[in-house]
Amino acid sequence: MFEKTQLNVRNKRIEKSMKLLYLSMTVLLILPVVLILGILVHKGAGHLTWEFLSTNPTNGMTEGGIFPALMGTVALVLCALIASVPIGVAAAIYLSEFAPDNWFTRIINLAIINLAGVPSIVHALHGLGAFVLFFKMGTSILAASLTLAIATLPMVIVSTRESLQAVPQAFREACWNMGATRWQTIHKIVLPNSISGILTGVILEVSRTAGETAPIMFTGAAFFLPFLPESLFDQTMALSLHLFVISTQVPGVPEHMPFTVALTLIAIVLSMNAISIAFRIWLRGRKKW
Repeated sequence: MFEKTQLNVRNKRIEKSMKLLYLSMTVLLILPVVLILGILVHKGAGHLTWEFLSTNPTNGMTEGGIFPALMGTVALVLCALIASVPIGVAAAIYLSEFAPDNWFTRIINLAIINLAGVPSIVHALHGLGAFVLFFKMGTSILAASLTLAIATLPMVIVSTRESLQAVPQAFREACWNMGATRWQTIHKIVLPNSISGILTGVILEVSRTAGETAPIMFTGAAFFLPFLPESLFDQTMALSLHLFVISTQVPGVPEHMPFTVALTLIAIVLSMNAISIAFRIWLRGRKKW
C-alpha cells in the first residue's frame, strides 16, 4: 500500500474535486434537456393523439392536426440524406485514402470547416439563388432538400473521415501485401469497419435537418398547405416552420398546440436516431477488433 503522506492526501483531494467538477458540468448539460422534455411532455403529451397526427390543419391552423407537416418533414429529411450521404462519404474517402497532403487538400479541409460554421440564413439565401432561381427548381421539396444537404454536408464528411482514419493501418497493409488494390482494400476492409462511424454523421444530420427552419422557409416550405405534395417540385409544409408559424404568426392558437408540435418533432428525431443507433450497435457487435 502507498504511504499516506501529505502529498498523497493532497492528490486524492484534488482528484475528488475534479471528479465532482466534471460531474457537475455533466449534470448542468443534461438538466436543461430534461427540463425542456419535461415541460413538453407535461403540456403537450395529453393532446398527442392519432387524430392529431393523421388529420390536416383546419380553421386557420388553430384546429385539426399536423399530417401534411409531418409527412413533409419526413420527405425533406429523406431527400436531404439521399443527396448528401453519397457525396459526403465519397469526399471523405478521397480526402482520407487518396488525396496527398498538399496545399490543395488543406484548402479543401479549411473550406469544409468554414462550411460547417455558415449560418442557416446564409444557406437559405444560397439555396434561393442557386436552386430556386438559377436552376429553376422553384420553391419545392427538391430545392429545400438540396439546401439542407449542403448545410449538413460537413457533418457527414468529418464523421466519415474520422471513422476511416480510425481503421488500423495494419488492415490496409495486410490487404496490399496480399495483392489487393487500393480500391479493393477500401471497399472490402475499410468501409465495412467504419460504417458505424459513418452512421454517427447521419444521425447528426437527421437531427439538424429535421429542425432547420430558415433554409426551407425560402426554398420549399409552405406557410399553409392542407394537402400532400404530388412531386418533388411541389411545396410542402414542415414541422419546424409550422411550429414557428403557430407560435408567432397565427392568433387564437390553443396553448397546448405549440408544445404538442414540438414534442412530435422531437419524437421524430429521437425515433430516427434510435433506429440509426441500434443499427450502429449491431454493426459494432460484428467487429472482430
